[in-house]
Amino acid sequence: MCRNIRPLNNFEPPATDDEVSAAALQFVRKIAGSTKPSKANQAAYDKAVAAITLASRELLDALVTTAPPKDREEEAAKARARSAARYQSAS
Repeated sequence: MCRNIRPLNNFEPPATDDEVSAAALQFVRKIAGSTKPSKANQAAYDKAVAAITLASRELLDALVTTAPPKDREEEAAKARARSAARYQSAS
């Protein structure tokens, strides 16, 4: 589950609210140990996702770096190359 959480800091363009929310959802899923809560736990699950999304956005907005922003397309290409190499060697 958590392998879907990607670094969101220092990208151009910056991380969107949807990306931050998706990362928060993955984090809550990992902690809760399930991908879908029961009806009895849905409110607590949603509250946790909202709180972590807010905290993550605040963190990303507060971070300062002197490194140049990373290019999303370039980073995605690197990830695809790593994935291809990993799955090719597993065959």
